[in-house]
Amino acid sequence: MHQPRRFADLAAAVQAEGLTPRGALMLDDRDRNDADLPGEARWLLLLGGVGGSLWPSFSLSPELADEARDPLDRWSLRIISGLAEDLGGWALFPFGGPPYRPFLRWARAAERLESSPIGMLIHPHHGLWHAYRGALAFTAAPADWQPATPTPRPCETCADSPCLSACPVEAFSAAGYDVARCRAHLATPEGRDCMEGGCLARRACPVAPGLAYAGPQAAFHMRAFRGG
Repeated sequence: MHQPRRFADLAAAVQAEGLTPRGALMLDDRDRNDADLPGEARWLLLLGGVGGSLWPSFSLSPELADEARDPLDRWSLRIISGLAEDLGGWALFPFGGPPYRPFLRWARAAERLESSPIGMLIHPHHGLWHAYRGALAFTAAPADWQPATPTPRPCETCADSPCLSACPVEAFSAAGYDVARCRAHLATPEGRDCMEGGCLARRACPVAPGLAYAGPQAAFHMRAFRGG
């Protein structure tokens, strides 16, 4: 099957599989060199989730049920590879390296995102509750696609940065993110709230609190982060 001519058709195919279109961009020589892309690739559609959008599909998947390692990566690989085959594109992923493809750079270009004080990319409407699971590359952009326009930067108007003060072990600071301190806290009884409900710093962000991951999804991601 050839690439659909309309962006709306691409979006519908992606959403039918439980994923969300996460912005798109035209590729240049830097992208092809850095990411080892096919020479014919000219346009990239990022795929992922917003809030709990991918959880209904993933939670019923054989990858989650088989209790093997990396279920979300394996689910993403199967779903996005299938979309690439059906739609006539190439499937790309942020995992499986090194080397790793420049998904954070692509995300900044595709949706004009910025880094939050805790390091995660913040979206003006989705806050910190969004993720990228892969991308589809095509030889051309659909005729009805429009590049992203500049968006508000929510952190610039956030006076007291509650995300920085919410962590109970002060894992976030001007020096960066202390991953070891965070993981050590999660292994203690005091870390139960973070383990079951998700990172307190992330939950403190005032942008889009209604998109915060529900209990099962939050706990899944925290277990994956802690490594067990």
